[in-house]
Amino acid sequence: MKYGSLVLEKKDFVMIQRYQQLTPYVEDYAHKDALDNLKERMATALIYDLEDMPEDIIRMYSYVNLSYESGWNQTFQLVPPYENNLENDKISVQSTLGASIIGLSEGDIITYGLPSNVKTLTIKKVTQCNQHFKVIITERTINEALAKHKINLLTQNSEL
Repeated sequence: MKYGSLVLEKKDFVMIQRYQQLTPYVEDYAHKDALDNLKERMATALIYDLEDMPEDIIRMYSYVNLSYESGWNQTFQLVPPYENNLENDKISVQSTLGASIIGLSEGDIITYGLPSNVKTLTIKKVTQCNQHFKVIITERTINEALAKHKINLLTQNSEL
């Protein structure tokens, strides 16, 4: 990872936590692994205000171009679960692929697929969209989530 850990915008961080709490549905083992991995990586994520976010980070509503060594190339938009629409190239952050790439940056490499068919994909390009969450998240809610996140980071660091 280019930045050493996930990089998330504050509102993305809070909303992803909410999706994790509200969406117990898991399609298969690969999906469960991706969601569990995202939860673990979020525990040590770097959290930024929107105006401080690096432009090459995948966040909600980013357009992402992935490539595979065979020449395959795909561009899609990362969206909240309720906007998922594969026909329009909109992929949910709670999908296996979405959970695997949120918070990563251009140039990062991920492994994706079922154990019998794992592929190595490269994040070629990240383009930001001016669209953001339509949900209003209060500063209090953000601060509570960030306080819990800081406690988790302190606990993890003291165990080292």
